[in-house]
Amino acid sequence: METKIIKLTTPLTADKVQSLKAGDRVAISGVIYTGRDAAHKRLVTALDENRELPCNLQDAIIYFVGPCPAKPNTPIGSAGPTTSGRMDAYSPRLIRDCQLRGMIGKGNRSQAVVDAMTQYGCVYFAATGGAGALIAKSIKKAEIIAYEDLGAEAIYRLEVEDFPAVVAIDSSGKSLYK
Repeated sequence: METKIIKLTTPLTADKVQSLKAGDRVAISGVIYTGRDAAHKRLVTALDENRELPCNLQDAIIYFVGPCPAKPNTPIGSAGPTTSGRMDAYSPRLIRDCQLRGMIGKGNRSQAVVDAMTQYGCVYFAATGGAGALIAKSIKKAEIIAYEDLGAEAIYRLEVEDFPAVVAIDSSGKSLYK
């Protein structure tokens, strides 16, 4: 029996988030942002200081990735997921204060992150570790929009088409990791 793939287009609204269940396979199209721990720390510091963020995270998805440099005629290099636990100190704040609706990474999340997801309506997608070259094929455009000094950890705005992922933790807290 073939598993159905759910086509998602950003923005990722609260209704879309609530319709997703742990185990659903998805293909994401639209705009997503990248960010790892150094960028997350700067985003939370900006919130603490009441400064404007470099991108609007409302109904957005953040992909935890530090992409490799692009080869000629490609928008990005290999773009495999980073271990998500490194963002756990920052994710609840972005979910609560920015209405972040989706995160993509690899590995389980802390209880504090899951609690914020269930309270504010957010979903966590898992991307396949080790498949960065394959994932990069779904990225049609990539541009650094903030924190360029962080190199690969800068925040990129990605335009993706059929980005492959699985709902690892849904907005009700059901987890594939348990």
